[in-house]
Amino acid sequence: MEAASTKAIRRPRADSQRNREKLLVAAAAVFRETGGEGTLEAVARRATVGIGTLYRHFPTREALFEAVYRREIDQLAELARDLEGSGDPVENLRGFLHAMVGLIATKKGMIRALAIVLDGSCEITNYSQATLLSAMQRVHAPAIAAGRLRPDVSAEDVLQTVVGMCIARRDERWEAAVSRLSDVFLDGLRIDRA
Repeated sequence: MEAASTKAIRRPRADSQRNREKLLVAAAAVFRETGGEGTLEAVARRATVGIGTLYRHFPTREALFEAVYRREIDQLAELARDLEGSGDPVENLRGFLHAMVGLIATKKGMIRALAIVLDGSCEITNYSQATLLSAMQRVHAPAIAAGRLRPDVSAEDVLQTVVGMCIARRDERWEAAVSRLSDVFLDGLRIDRA
């Protein structure tokens, strides 16, 4: 029998991980502010790292867009896990909806560039849809179980409605408007109102 060689998997250095995270935070802000037109140099400047550091982590603009998008999706999933089983289930759902609108605001800022990334990758599209639906179910189900929301409106219905509102609004202040409308929508689903 041949002995299997075991290669130790090297973990990234702590400073490298910090730089990657700084770049993702900076990129999300720059792309959101500039409609995806911000330069990679602007991202590196905001992250206070050199452009070489940016390219070591993200060799292409598309790789950076995809990483920012995945990070935002993962943060929403983490928020749903954190909210599960604690506090008021309707208010947890409300907070999640507002965070989702924020994710879509970042995505709208990167929409043209993301189209390039998503065009060639069904994997990221499937990943984001499955992850968002799972997260929505995680915060929606407790409100249903507590008898606080109409049971005939599914988590998928709520997700599609809020995403649809985000897509439909194109004016400059759409994010605040959709956050307000998602509150109105959620309040309309409540069955525990006085």
